[in-house]
Amino acid sequence: MEQLQAASQKINHQKQHQKASARRLLKRTLFLFIGAVLMAVGIEIFLVPNSIMDGGIVGISIILSSLTGIKIGLFLFFLNIPFFFLGYKQIGKTFALSTVFGIAVLAIFSTLLHPVAAFTSDILLASVFGGIALGAGVGIVIRYGGSLDGTEILAILINKKLPFSVGEIVMFFNLFIFLWGGFVFGWDRAMYSVLAYFVAFKTIDVVIQGLDESKSAWIISDQYKEIGEAIIARLGRGVTYLNGEGAYTGEDKKVIFCVITRLEEAKLKSIVEDLDEGAFLAVADIAEVRGGRFKKKDIH
Repeated sequence: MEQLQAASQKINHQKQHQKASARRLLKRTLFLFIGAVLMAVGIEIFLVPNSIMDGGIVGISIILSSLTGIKIGLFLFFLNIPFFFLGYKQIGKTFALSTVFGIAVLAIFSTLLHPVAAFTSDILLASVFGGIALGAGVGIVIRYGGSLDGTEILAILINKKLPFSVGEIVMFFNLFIFLWGGFVFGWDRAMYSVLAYFVAFKTIDVVIQGLDESKSAWIISDQYKEIGEAIIARLGRGVTYLNGEGAYTGEDKKVIFCVITRLEEAKLKSIVEDLDEGAFLAVADIAEVRGGRFKKKDIH
């Protein structure tokens, strides 16, 4: 009887795991689709009609499309194919499949949206809103495990062999792309392209990190109990006490660790200062928080 119950529980657990996996896959696919469509809107509705570029493969595709008359979608797809195989070898199967799906959707919708009239002919508005749409799309795709531009994958590979960061390598590529675009579209368009790229870059950060940015806090104090209880009572946040040792004094120390939002940082500092002015406090940005009891509960 016990064996039958154990087998039944195991089957139920497997079914629940399969359902959870299917939901995660559906959610990832949906957001990869939305992100790719948003990027296509930014490219075809704002940037291309006003001869504004982006960096990376998108920028190269826009320039080549202008020079050859071939639709951008074809360049976006075929220029990214080599990077799909690089991503598969270097990062993994899930990343590669997510990337190829996102790029395929981007290429298809870029082609479908090409005949649609631009929302604005004002170059400044096109640069700003095109950059926002582009950045939002790229940010969503990155957040859900894919990529829409192969130059980032190439930069990761080059970074392993050269003493430059991934960001520096990407900027180096984009410098040549914008210079090339300046000869094709004119230097004023190249400068607006830099503006669009900057807006997109900042939007990606907002989408990946979220508007309600999370921060980690590390506090070392002899009044750790009082501070921990005050954080729980006044902020509604959980805390963890860690054991530490001072390297200089050799004394045992208690370290408080907690995660807060950006808006709660000032309140946390006030709590620590009220209870121990000499406490050590370090606060750092966190890109993502999952699990635990991070969501704030109402305090009555």
